[in-house]
Amino acid sequence: MSDEISLPGQCTGVGWDKDGDTLAMINDKTGVIFLWDANNQKTSQLDSGLRDTLTFLLWSKVGQQLAIGTNKGNLLIYNHQTSRKIPILGKHTRKITCGSWSLQNLLALGSEDRTISISNAEGDTVRQASVRADPAEVQFSEMKGDERSTMGDNTVSVIIGHKTLFLYNMNDPENPIELAFQQRYGSIVHYEWYGDGYILIGFSQGYFVVISTHMKEIGQELFQARNHKDNLSSVAISLSLNKAASVGDNCIKIHDLSDLKEMYAIINLDDERGLDKLSWTEDGQLLAVSTKKGALHVYLTKLPMLGDCSNTRIAFLTSLLEVTVQDVVRQDSPLVISIDLEPSFIGLGPFHLAIGMNNRAWFYALSDDGAEKLKDREYLGTVQSIQLNADYAAVRFEGKVQLHVIERVRVVYGLETFIIEGDAAAPSADERDMRLFPEKEQKEARITDHAITVDFLVYSTNVGGLHYFYLEDWQFVNEYRHMVGIRKIFCDIAGTQLILIDDKSDGFVYNPVNDHITEIPNFSPTILGVLWDNSPHDKGVFIGYDEDKIFVYVYCKETVQVGSCLLVGMTKLPYGHIPILLYNGEVTLQTQSGKVATLTLSTHDYDVKAQSLQQTEMRSSLQKCIALHRFRDALMYCNAMNSNEAWHDLGKASLQCLEIDFAINVYRQIGDVGMVMSLNKIKGYEDSHQLAGYIAMFLEDFNLAQDHFLQSTRPIAALEMRRDLLHWDSALHLAKTLSPDQIPFISREYAQQLEFTGDYVNALSHYEKGITRHEETRDHDESCAAGVARMSIRMGDIRRGVQMALKMPSRLLKKDCAQILESMKQWSEAAILYEKGAYYDKGASVYIRSKNWAKVGELLPHVTSPKIHSQYAKAKEVDGQYKEAAQAYGNAKDWDNVIRVNLDHLHDPDEAVRIVRETQSVDGAKMVAKFFLKLADYSSAIQFLVMSKCNDEAFQLAQQHNQMETYAEIIGDDATHEDYQSIAVYFENERNHLLAGKFFYLCSHYPRALKHFLKYQGSDDGQALEMAIETVGKAKDEVLTHQLIDYLMGETDGIPKDAKYLFRLYMALKQFREAARTAIIIAREEQNAGNYRNAHDVLFSMYQELKKNKIKIPTEMNTNLMILHSYILVKIHVKRGDHLKGARMLIRVANNISKFPSRNLLLLWVTLSMPFAMTNVNCKLNAITLT
Repeated sequence: MSDEISLPGQCTGVGWDKDGDTLAMINDKTGVIFLWDANNQKTSQLDSGLRDTLTFLLWSKVGQQLAIGTNKGNLLIYNHQTSRKIPILGKHTRKITCGSWSLQNLLALGSEDRTISISNAEGDTVRQASVRADPAEVQFSEMKGDERSTMGDNTVSVIIGHKTLFLYNMNDPENPIELAFQQRYGSIVHYEWYGDGYILIGFSQGYFVVISTHMKEIGQELFQARNHKDNLSSVAISLSLNKAASVGDNCIKIHDLSDLKEMYAIINLDDERGLDKLSWTEDGQLLAVSTKKGALHVYLTKLPMLGDCSNTRIAFLTSLLEVTVQDVVRQDSPLVISIDLEPSFIGLGPFHLAIGMNNRAWFYALSDDGAEKLKDREYLGTVQSIQLNADYAAVRFEGKVQLHVIERVRVVYGLETFIIEGDAAAPSADERDMRLFPEKEQKEARITDHAITVDFLVYSTNVGGLHYFYLEDWQFVNEYRHMVGIRKIFCDIAGTQLILIDDKSDGFVYNPVNDHITEIPNFSPTILGVLWDNSPHDKGVFIGYDEDKIFVYVYCKETVQVGSCLLVGMTKLPYGHIPILLYNGEVTLQTQSGKVATLTLSTHDYDVKAQSLQQTEMRSSLQKCIALHRFRDALMYCNAMNSNEAWHDLGKASLQCLEIDFAINVYRQIGDVGMVMSLNKIKGYEDSHQLAGYIAMFLEDFNLAQDHFLQSTRPIAALEMRRDLLHWDSALHLAKTLSPDQIPFISREYAQQLEFTGDYVNALSHYEKGITRHEETRDHDESCAAGVARMSIRMGDIRRGVQMALKMPSRLLKKDCAQILESMKQWSEAAILYEKGAYYDKGASVYIRSKNWAKVGELLPHVTSPKIHSQYAKAKEVDGQYKEAAQAYGNAKDWDNVIRVNLDHLHDPDEAVRIVRETQSVDGAKMVAKFFLKLADYSSAIQFLVMSKCNDEAFQLAQQHNQMETYAEIIGDDATHEDYQSIAVYFENERNHLLAGKFFYLCSHYPRALKHFLKYQGSDDGQALEMAIETVGKAKDEVLTHQLIDYLMGETDGIPKDAKYLFRLYMALKQFREAARTAIIIAREEQNAGNYRNAHDVLFSMYQELKKNKIKIPTEMNTNLMILHSYILVKIHVKRGDHLKGARMLIRVANNISKFPSRNLLLLWVTLSMPFAMTNVNCKLNAITLT
């Protein structure tokens, strides 16, 4: 207890001023106001001057005014700052029971006269309203309407008769709102405004109700619950904790305002009955509840959020006098350390713990056996933060940092005394006992934040300085000047990566190795702190957090971008939790209750068992791994997905981080041979800028690639890249400094592109710049000169361009320039260039356009284009030079016009007929046919009409002039069935059975064709029979076959026909056995007639057909053929002088002399000559034997 004050009577009012420095008290016996000063703990008395009993007291929320009310309705306003008292008599007619000050310093009072008055700070009445019952619990707040009020607290709320809630809007005084509630709730005990116009109301029957004052929702209960069974005596809200509490029965129940349905905590007071009032402190740290018996219970609702981490260990406040140290990764047993006071700061190192308050700190040595208190130390100002490493403590206070050793141990060795400070031992160790920063040279700088690592002390200043102090050498090793003041800094474990937040609330990652600074994208200005991931696998991962969210970033020092930082995701931060450690994607959170919780970041929440995931889940997990640069995990998902897109994403990300070997393996998986070869070629480069330049080029970030190449040991690569990409402006700019001798060649290539795009002015300029006039670059100069010639013509300087083109030997240049001139309708110059370039066809074409026929004639012997010859021929025909026109038409292969000119102008039909016969021109044949028709040469006309495919006209002409036989002869085998049928019908009507049958046969009307063949009577009836046999053979119709056989056997007209026709019929029908028998008969008749050659031919042909169709040869046929063949061979052998073989053949024939009736005498002579022949034969045989 700090003090005790005795009052003359029962206390009727008590209250603290807005600063908490003065406590005012009144009683029911005197009109004196007692004022207790908290600073000097002295009590003073103030005479109110009022003679009636004081019943009400309330301090202003924003000023030094104190309002005192009496039981007769009088009011006193006392200004504590000026000691001025303003009495207002008759403010009310009866006892003032309640009141409230607004943020605008208006005073609302409620009285037993059932009125509510609203006054200003001078006591003048602004508003007054009457109510129907006694008012209680007057409060000011803001009721939400359609338009935002300019008054701020625009509404006075008051409980009327403990049953209803009266809302008096000062902007609308004529329409107050009175809200009634269900009777089962009981009477209204207390209410609190919170949030955006919401009211929490507690009822005597234990009900807990929330309503809204929004006009659209007014009168509606947003939440209702019976928190207490028997009674509820009070409710209270802590906006800092976002909690609501109610007290009743023998317990306190606490709800979270963000979710009132969930019970946050229950505090039971089993030994207490008659719990009364409930109240939070402003910061929500303490919750006090009073009882009707005069007891007061105070609860610690939240601890100060003090904590620190060192590697994987954390130290945090678990109660006001207890600190816990534990390793959240190794999960060792926590070390609980009791302390002697409530600290305001905590620092943790590898072996020590520091706690303290104000300007004093206590140090503890940590070991497996527990904590040992070492010493305490005072500093020159109030300590704001403390940082520890194994040996040193760095303490920040009032814009300064004091660096000192934590422990000092003296060891005597030899004749010298050493001071061991942590791990350092040296005779001069006293120099390192303490050092104060900033240095004297930095008088104007104030240190805003600091950090200490194993090797460095790092601190930032309000003028933008960032300083690295190397502990081992005890000197500064690096300084960086930021553009504005730095507010906070956060180092990783090694100190090689640092995040700074400047006065503009912008965040940056600083790399002290190369002084490179990278702005953090999407950095929220509300971020309160930053944590680096202490896992060795996620060195570049860090988080920034505010009250609601955790932002996850990835920083990579060795990337194509020379340090890149990306926002990879956000995670919701539970209310009232503060991150204290980040390890492997898990955040250790400190809670308000003095405990720690673990939260896995959404960016790290993925399943390592890829096979069990759906495709979309695998895709999401892959993206998380890539974003975090966990490429080994990403490889697992790519193997499971087997998607080219996934492999490409992984390969690109690994290239961004310069993971060349890993990228090669990725691109091998997808068969990207080109990329694998390119990466293998560059992976051995030791120059990081050169390597990054090629990677940036592969990733198509060419500007970045150029920047890297220019900083490398081979800057010419930037020029080569720009040339390959056809970025000529950039290439020329680079060539001026890197390789001036390349400018002419780049100018030429640039000019070629400009010429292609139509920028002829700049193309001409660059072509001219490209000319070197060196003999070794002659080809290059000729190419540039050709470009100058082309561009000169395009720019209108035709004379210069033509002269240059004529002087140069290039045929292609002449052609190009001529084409340009032709497009400009400069015919004569274009034709000259075509002619000089030996493009005679084009030259002649252009000469024709300019009507220069003389030049065309000169070029014609060289011209191969039929079109040009045709154009020339037409011109000559118009001029009446028909012979030259016909010749030109002939050169153009335009035979129709040649024929036309010969017929119409040269009157040379023989030449026209010759050309038609040679070329088979259809149109020419028509012209010739018309010519002969005019001359009444119908036979020739029909011939050429048929040649011109005008069969109908030819048929009509033949029919009209009795030339059908001529037509039939001409048409041959090229006509259609309809043509043949028309001719056949014509001859049928003319009773020309032979021709009628022939054409019926050609149109496949076989019955009618056979009919006419058999009717034919004439000298060449053999031809008719041959045609009949062919018709039957083609028709393969048994009826027609029997009809023809009957005719040949003579059964039709009684005259048997020659057997050879029957033989041919069987052959046509492929009835080879019957044909063979017939052939034997025919051969016998031929033999009898002495036609041995014919007989032989018949048998031999039949023999071949039977062999071909694999039919057995009759013995008689075989014998007869052998004898006839021997007969024929006799003459052949004798003529050749082979008498031996001739004699043998003759003997065989003589043995069958009966088969040669017409050669009996010859055979007789041969028989008489046989002895001589045999003698010769024997002699020859003997000679052969002797030999």
